This record gives sequence, C-alpha cells and structure tokens, in this order.
Amino acid sequence: MNVIIVSTVVCALAMTMTMTGRGGGNFYVLVLILAGQAIHHAAASGQLILMLSAAAGMLIFNKHKMVDWKLALVIDPPTDIMAFVGGYFSAYVSSTALKFLLTGLLVIAGFLMLVNVKDRPITGKKKLGYWHRRYGDEEYVVNLWLAIPITATVGLAAGAVGISGGSFKVPLMVLLCGVPMRSSVGTSSAMVSITALMGFTGHVISGHFDPQWAIPVACAGMLGGVIGGKLTIKIEPRKLKVIFAITTLAAAIVMVMNALLTR
Repeated sequence: MNVIIVSTVVCALAMTMTMTGRGGGNFYVLVLILAGQAIHHAAASGQLILMLSAAAGMLIFNKHKMVDWKLALVIDPPTDIMAFVGGYFSAYVSSTALKFLLTGLLVIAGFLMLVNVKDRPITGKKKLGYWHRRYGDEEYVVNLWLAIPITATVGLAAGAVGISGGSFKVPLMVLLCGVPMRSSVGTSSAMVSITALMGFTGHVISGHFDPQWAIPVACAGMLGGVIGGKLTIKIEPRKLKVIFAITTLAAAIVMVMNALLTR
C-alpha cells in the first residue's frame, strides 16, 4: 500500500479520534499491518502517530481551557510508567489474548457511553482517596482508589499492543469522576500524548522503529489532530458521546481483525 494512501487514511482517522479524546492506535496498527509492516514496527509507528496527533489536538483544547492539567498529572503517571513497561516487553509476550480481552472492554466502554449521564457535580462528604475537584465552572469527585489502578492497567495493555487507552480514560472520567465530556476529551488527549511517548520510547529501545514509514504517517496524523481539535469545540457534548460510542464499537471490531491478522 502506497505511503501517500496510508497517510491520507491516517489523517482522517486522527481527525475522528482526536474529536473523542482517544488515540486510535488500534486503527493505525491495523492500517500499517495491511500496508505490509510487521506487528511490532506497526505498533511503534502507531505510538508515534498517537503522540503527535494527540499533542496537536491537546494544544487546541488547552487554548479553550478544556484540559484539566491537575487531574492529568495525578492519574496519568501510573499509565505512562506501565505503557513504557508494556512497550518494552511487548516482544516477549503474545498479544493475541490481550487484544481479545481489550475487545470485550471496548464493547463495554462503548455501550456505557450511550448511558444518559448528566454533566453535573458529584457531591458528598470528603473521604480519603476521593478528590473533590473544581475546574472552571464545573465540580466533580475523582475516586483515586479506582482511577489510578484502572489507568495503570490500561497503560500496560496500551503500551504492549500499540494503543493509547483513551477508549477507557474518557469513560472513566465521565462516568466515574463526573468530568464534563469536553474536559474529558481535552484531558484525555493530554494523557494520550504522554502515554504514547512512553510506549513509543519502549518500542524504539527494542529496535521496532521504522522511520521510512513512521515519520510521514505521523505527520499526517498530526494534521488530522489539528482538524479534529477544531471540530470538537463546535460539537455538542451529547453528540460527542454518541460519536465516542460508535467509534469505540468500531475499534472493538478492528481490534478483533488485528488479533486475527497477527496471530
């Protein structure tokens, strides 16, 4: 498959994925595998696309005050560390079973985002491990007992198979922490870019980086991230949730195809 065609597809995917606060690594990896790349090289290239496209979208979201940096700095470091571990040890572990497990989780995450959850503050007495957070005009409570272990586990799996984990971070913030959809998308983009950097670094150290393919498609992904970020600002939060659910279910199908192709 021609690199120009792949770059065009990646640009369109990055635009859609940025709109929902996810990286779309499973889509990128599948496209690159179909283009002829080996699984580990495709995973490394996918992480680079994730990093640049999410960072491009994040810059736009941050300008419009949609990135809760304090929230990201608290719940993301465990994800980043485990993403590095997953990327580094990916060559030693068969990822087929993990991909099928992630598929099931993607389906659950997609349907959960169709649940009608109002973007309103979560109230209650302050308890150990429950962080009462105010960002702009919004207020919510972050259950750190759930958020940190879940994001760390997501990071390990994401780094191993070349995805970002945004499919799970957004539902985590919206459904468990009460974070508004737009802020969840913006904050997730910031976390996705950092997590992808760690996963990419692990792959590079393991010798999986192929610059001939990775650099042009990553540039296309960055362009898609800019376009997607600008579109997100104009779309209603309710519609963003529906788009997120649909793309998550599509990601589950792609993950199964990816697992079957790389067995």
